[in-house]
Amino acid sequence: MPETTKSLSPLEFRALRCRLAAALALALAAAALPAAAQAPGSPPWQALPAAASYDPAVPTPAEVLGFEIGTRHVRHDQIVDYVTRLAAASDRVEVEEQGRTYEGRPQLLLTISTPANLARREEIRRRHLALSEPPWDAPAEGIEEMPVVVWLGYSIHGDEASGANASLLVAYHLAAAEGPEIEALLDDAVILLDPSLNPDGLARFAHWVAIHRGRVEVADPWHREHQQGWPTARTNHYWFDLNRDWLLLQHPASRHRVATFQRWRPNVAADFHEMGSNATFFFQPGVPSRQNPLTPPENLELTRAMARFHADAFDRAGRLYYTEESYDDFYYGKGSTYPDVQGAVGILFEQASSRGIRQETDQGLLTFADTVANQVRASFSTLAGAAANRRALLEWQREHYRRATAEAAEGAVGGWIVGDGGDPARTAELVAILAAHGIAVHRLAEDVAVDGRRFEAGRAVVVPAAQRQALLARALFERRTSFADEVFYDVSAWTLPLAFGLPSAEVPRGRWSADLVGQPLARPQAA
Repeated sequence: MPETTKSLSPLEFRALRCRLAAALALALAAAALPAAAQAPGSPPWQALPAAASYDPAVPTPAEVLGFEIGTRHVRHDQIVDYVTRLAAASDRVEVEEQGRTYEGRPQLLLTISTPANLARREEIRRRHLALSEPPWDAPAEGIEEMPVVVWLGYSIHGDEASGANASLLVAYHLAAAEGPEIEALLDDAVILLDPSLNPDGLARFAHWVAIHRGRVEVADPWHREHQQGWPTARTNHYWFDLNRDWLLLQHPASRHRVATFQRWRPNVAADFHEMGSNATFFFQPGVPSRQNPLTPPENLELTRAMARFHADAFDRAGRLYYTEESYDDFYYGKGSTYPDVQGAVGILFEQASSRGIRQETDQGLLTFADTVANQVRASFSTLAGAAANRRALLEWQREHYRRATAEAAEGAVGGWIVGDGGDPARTAELVAILAAHGIAVHRLAEDVAVDGRRFEAGRAVVVPAAQRQALLARALFERRTSFADEVFYDVSAWTLPLAFGLPSAEVPRGRWSADLVGQPLARPQAA
């Protein structure tokens, strides 16, 4: 029979034209990626900002790992291997060890910026710290030239693994992308990237998924790949939730992490998590009525300014998200709230979790690659927002500390006294925690009675209210009993002396005297 042709209807023609246009767009985007990244179905790569090209001397994650990001769960030792090679290949990246976990795994920190910024990294750090030290007199032109400091921390819960996996692709792009956009970003920012906040938990979870996934991927939510046995990999070696330890600092990983925070005092701290599989994507602010009243309103304004960049990135990608409808910013012992009383903006990201490689959810099929892509997307919206708001963030850091100290000097509370309760070791541990947070502590210089309690010189310590860390000190010592909202995500009170079972007293301003302040036991380091 003779060959026949079928003409397309106008609707069919428009559909075909759309498919061809989409295919062409994907092909053009792929052309800018390294060859190893051009495998089909690679959502994490599609989430990266556009780049003119990539430096071929810098290895991609796949070239080192042997698989594309999002197709398997990366182990912690593989993270160490990759970022070490990345730093060796790129003059934009420096890597250091912050400390070791209980199981001996290194906690690595990548410092990423332009080679010129890295060459004067210590100068930049000291000038940055001066914004949060008295007399807060950094000239405006100094702020105009300063880079913003952004901290990206991934997967403090080990089984919320999309963040840690995304961190490698984020680090690669920052190290290898070429073009005016990336050069401008790196000139405006010093990026502190912690690829795995909980190395022991992450290693445990990667092993769980690896030994329970099948050759044929199973999306059934009740498959063993998606259902961990107890204790889950959320926690550290001792099954402790490290995202509740930012204030109490009871574990080495927390102490190492906070030491980094206090050494740099970043302007923005991004905290990448996962939530239930049937959700979508959340970014802060949280529920407004559940924000801690000590958090300054400017913090919320800056958080909302950053949120516009996240919303724009997710809108352009056609991804679902929500904000200000759940979670809270109350307990300062979490990664997204600890910065909020220290002149910084903490941002919580929550991605619906696939747990394994793919899972059926109320929203449809959720793949691990898709979850990683969203974390990549949020990482770069954070960097874009921080760069765009660089001067506002730097000026707020200085203003926060200036105002907090001035208000504390005139406030109703002069300071706090903590006795040893017959157990000096407990007092010493409390002082060590305060010192790690940069809070000034002194010996009590003379006997005093407050609220019917008597405190003896040499057997008690005193914490002045008027100091650089005035708001954080108040958060640790106040006894709040009334709240604007009766619903909390978890913790609502955490008075530190009560946690140690030590006698303490709040000294009213009228009773406060400089004569009470003796030898310094802990003092924040000057810039």
